[in-house]
Parts: sequence; C-alpha cells; structure tokens
Amino acid sequence: MLNITIYIVLFIILLLLITLTYNFPALNKHEEPTDEKGDKRKATISLFQGFTYTAIILIIIGLLVHTYFVLNGSPRQGHFMEWLNIIVRLMHITFGIAWIGASFYFVFLENALNRTKDVRDELAGNLWAIHGGGFYYLEKYKVAPQKIPKELHWFKYEAYFTWLSGFSLLFIVYYFNAKGFLIDPAVMKLSTLAAVSIGIGSLVIGWIVYDILCKTALVNKQHLFAIIGFVIATGFAFFYTQVFSGRAAYIHFGAMLGTIMAANVFFIIIPSQKAMVKAAKQGKPLDPDLGKHAGLRSLHNNYLTLPVLFVMISNHFPSTFGHSSSWLILAIISLATAGVKHYLNLKEKGQLNVWVVPVSIIILLGAVFMTAPKVVTTECTTGITMNDVYPIFKTRCNTCHSASPTDDVFTIPPNSVMFDVPQSIIKMTDKIMQHVIVTKTMPLNNKTGMTEEERNVIRCWIEQGAKQ
Repeated sequence: MLNITIYIVLFIILLLLITLTYNFPALNKHEEPTDEKGDKRKATISLFQGFTYTAIILIIIGLLVHTYFVLNGSPRQGHFMEWLNIIVRLMHITFGIAWIGASFYFVFLENALNRTKDVRDELAGNLWAIHGGGFYYLEKYKVAPQKIPKELHWFKYEAYFTWLSGFSLLFIVYYFNAKGFLIDPAVMKLSTLAAVSIGIGSLVIGWIVYDILCKTALVNKQHLFAIIGFVIATGFAFFYTQVFSGRAAYIHFGAMLGTIMAANVFFIIIPSQKAMVKAAKQGKPLDPDLGKHAGLRSLHNNYLTLPVLFVMISNHFPSTFGHSSSWLILAIISLATAGVKHYLNLKEKGQLNVWVVPVSIIILLGAVFMTAPKVVTTECTTGITMNDVYPIFKTRCNTCHSASPTDDVFTIPPNSVMFDVPQSIIKMTDKIMQHVIVTKTMPLNNKTGMTEEERNVIRCWIEQGAKQ
C-alpha cells in the first residue's frame, strides 16, 4: 500500500509541475525583451522553467529508481529493465537522428554555399534549395547581421539529450548488469565498482585528451591532426578490449566519441555562439576566431558521426566485437566510415576525389577478410542427432534462453530466444553457427563454461544437416 501511495503522490506532483510550466505567463514566447524590465522578466521565466524541468526529471528518475529497488530480485525485474531499455533506447535514437541530421545539414550548407556570384559584402555565401514542395533561400553572414533577430533558433538540445539518453543506456544495459554484459573474467577480473569507474573515467579522459590536442598548433594542420587523433582513438579501442567484454568495449568506444561530440557542443560551440550574439547585441567588435573555432569543432563532430553510428549497431554483429583482434576491426571500420564522410563533404564542395571512396572500400574489405571464419579441420563423428546436442543446450544455454531462466542476471530470455524444445534450436541454426561456433560470443562471456568439444559437436550436427 505504501508503494502505491508513493507513486500516486509523485505522479500528482509531476502533473502539477507540467501543468504549471505550460501555463506560466509568456513561458513559451520567444520574443527578445526590449528593455531592462523585459530582461529581468525573461530571466525570471527562464530560471523558473529551468527549476521546473529539473524537478520533473528528478521526479521521473525517483520513480524509476524506486521501481527498480522494489522489483530488484523479483520475477518482474527483467520485464521492467527490458521496457526501460526500450524507452530510453528509442529516446536515444530519436535525439541522435535529430542531432546527426542537423550536423549533416549544416556541414552540407557550409560546403555548398555560393560564395562568389551576387553575394553581398556582409555575407559569406547563400544557397537556393527546394524541399518538400517549397523553395528556400538561405544566407550566411560573415560574422553577424547588424541587428540580431528577435527569434533565433539554437541547435543544442539535440546533442544534450542524445548524450544523456546514451549515458543512461550505459547504466541500464551495462552498469546495472555489469556481471552479465560489462565484465568478462576471461579478459580481466574486475569488481562492478572498478569496471564502472573505468568506464566513466575513460569518457572524461577521452574528452580531456582531445580538448588538449585541439588547443595545440596541430589543430591547424588538418592531416596531421587527423592522423594523431586516429592513433589516440585506436589506443582507446585497444584499451577497452583489454578490460571489458567485446560488446562493452565497442559501446564504450562509441560513448567516448559521443562524449567528445556533446562536450564540443556544451563547452565550445554554444559558448562561442553566445559570446557572438552578446557582442552583436552590445554593438561590440566580434571575434571571428570564436566562430572559426566553433565551426572546426562542429566539423570534427561531423566526421565522428559514422563511426558512432556503427558502434550503435555493432552489438548485432558478433564477427566484429567477437574477433580476437576486435580493437583493430573497430579501428578499421571507424577509419573507413570517416573516409566515406570525407568523400561526401568533398562532393558537397564540388571537389570530387576519385581515390577516397575506393580506398575506404578497400579498408572495409580488409575487415571483411580479417573476420572471415577459419576453416575447421577437426573431423566429425557421423550420425550426430538432436539427442547428442540437446543436453549441451540444456546445460549451457537454457539458463538464459528458456521460458523460465535460472540465470542470476537474465530473468527473461534475451531477445525472446528460447531453446526449451528441439524445434526452437533447429530454427536458429544459422545464428547458433555464427554466435556459438564462429565467433564464440555465446554463451555470453562463456559464463556456463561451454567446452571446445561441445562446440565441435554442435558444429558437426549443423554441418550434417541439423537432424532431428
């Protein structure tokens, strides 16, 4: 009864805060104030809005944390974590699309601007475009217009919420289930606290190293900067594969790049834009280096997008994170995808380059050949049937992949895959071959201790036609 009362009270407070926020006078108006009184009023509204939204978020987090501890250890824990995963992942993808879409679009604008024909002196360029049945005309100022418009859109919350939702996913998937997903004893024996501390600490260190590098003279030497940055990123990839499970290593590499991108927006790009707007309003000379430096960080973000997108889907492809040199595969794919983005950027500028795409494809093909399964020469005993392999699945796989899992982490079958009956096993032979035989990524971190002999029996059974 107490738990229900807590939920009701928090939910009522949440509704009241949301209602108050959207009915607060002029809260949703975006006009700029024209006098000192207007400035103070806007500041009060902004402060109130910030506190209200913070309170809403804290209440939602409180509800989730309370629910987690109430359900912890119960049969409903897995169900709750699965739906929490779905909701936050959907948010992450949605905000990520908005952020990456904006990044792609504005880099395209910068690359495609007409900078010479009929361009006014105050402009850096313009562009005519057509989309969705309408014509658009865009102009970019060299520094700023003589008068800042009353309504000015800022592109920042897409980045902030993408990072926040992604960081939340790290906790939901990897940190709350550290023994299941984050820690692999065969790689390094770590406590949950140590593993989580390494994960979070590495994100901070990654940003610090990158930011220091950007503040050196190397930032103006694009090719050398890119090479050194790639070497450092590869070092992080190698480090992650030496301490975490394959999946977790890849995800933390992506999280490190994503943290750099979000930090660029928060610490460099937005402050530079605010300084430019403030100077323009006060009629003071604008520092062109602010815009130049912010634009450079934005361009860095643009090149990091495709490697981050690959990491977001990498967990579906065990031939990458399950490879013995998974760090090298990650580095190769990151380099190749960044190369593809470089080609697109050059194309938008009208500077076509014939070698960028072929080289990127060759690099990707290198990863394909490296991850190709090795030919197994072990001879098979003839006549292997389901009676030979089913006991292996029952002992090594059904602790998780069952209608009633007995695993201490997975209380519901992962991806709804269940091996309770032989027919279910036969339907999944292609995935079993990839995960159990080729990449050996299942059982997860080999938690149940499947032996090479058992894997060989399963392989032979599949190669002989997966007979009933």
